[in-house]
Amino acid sequence: MADQYAHSGEDSGPTEIPAIRWDEPPEGPVVALLDQTRLPAEEVELVCTDAPALVEAIRSLAVRGAPLLGIAGAYGVALAAARGFDVDDAAESLAGARPTAVNLAVGVRRAQAAYRDELARSGDVGQAAVAALGAARALHQEDAEASARMAEHGLALLDELLPGGGHRILTHCNTGALVSGGEGTAFAVALAAHRAGRLRRLWVDETRPLLQGARLTAYEAARSGMAYTLLTDNAAGSLFAAGEVDAVLIGADRIAADGSVANKVGSYPLAVLARYHHVPFIVVAPLTTVDPGTPDGASIEVEQRAGFEVTEFLAPQVPVAGAEMGGGIPVAPLGTQAYNPAFDVTPPELVTAIVTEEGAASPVTPEALSELCARSRQVPRSL
Repeated sequence: MADQYAHSGEDSGPTEIPAIRWDEPPEGPVVALLDQTRLPAEEVELVCTDAPALVEAIRSLAVRGAPLLGIAGAYGVALAAARGFDVDDAAESLAGARPTAVNLAVGVRRAQAAYRDELARSGDVGQAAVAALGAARALHQEDAEASARMAEHGLALLDELLPGGGHRILTHCNTGALVSGGEGTAFAVALAAHRAGRLRRLWVDETRPLLQGARLTAYEAARSGMAYTLLTDNAAGSLFAAGEVDAVLIGADRIAADGSVANKVGSYPLAVLARYHHVPFIVVAPLTTVDPGTPDGASIEVEQRAGFEVTEFLAPQVPVAGAEMGGGIPVAPLGTQAYNPAFDVTPPELVTAIVTEEGAASPVTPEALSELCARSRQVPRSL
């Protein structure tokens, strides 16, 4: 079904601009980001010279995706330390920039702890700044390694659940190299299936209102030469009804101790559809996304974003004369109120498996997640 609408891009490889990098030009250290708000129209770097600039980049979604936010937060602390700003103030502002994505706070606290420990040991702020940067770089490398292992575990699970290959995978939002130190989370699994010759079709949810699927996942799929088809979010039900979905793969921004999953809004309806149609619903996320301090889904703070993201159509490189608020094209009457949660929460009973770098939890239970987290703590990490 719908293959006549499919696109299979030539394999042009990933963007040459990394999603995030640390640079040290003569005028001082910076954190350089691939500005995701400009994609797919153009690939442009956004250069942050201090933590407030990075906070704004996080809030505006120039940099986004749970694992990458953790890396960005760690580099933000290192940037504040290297440039002589108040590290604790920078850490607090960075950690609070997006409340749902737990990786952001994890990355911030890791670099902050490295800074404090070295400062307490040596009393040398220069050495403390070096320690913070070392922690950020280590987290960056670990996430790249975790991405590769998640892809391996995820593909093995797909082959177990769906023997014979020819997988037709539906995904939501964006979970590729744009959100990771490596090739991503859920997208990395689909990419592994593609490389192994076992991906028949990647169904890409548009992901309204900010179109991360249309702008970013389609961009990454095209560059990787994957067979993919874009659909509006509200077309997913008809796709399931037609028997065209073999599995759903999504990422996560926070996983509670009981296995509840917070992810981009629109994920929960997919889980309900998948359960009704007996289709595996698989979450792929690093263990830094599991938050043992959040007991259940009801305890997850869901970020509420500005209403203009719904009442205006926002597109890269489309200036509109006289536009207010977000600078987009108005699509609702002036004064319309909008409900705009950035995430929704899927209960564990609707999740077939949570795939991490240490393996999969299936069925999803607090005990299974706790075991994976304990396993991760026992594995030595490269520095």
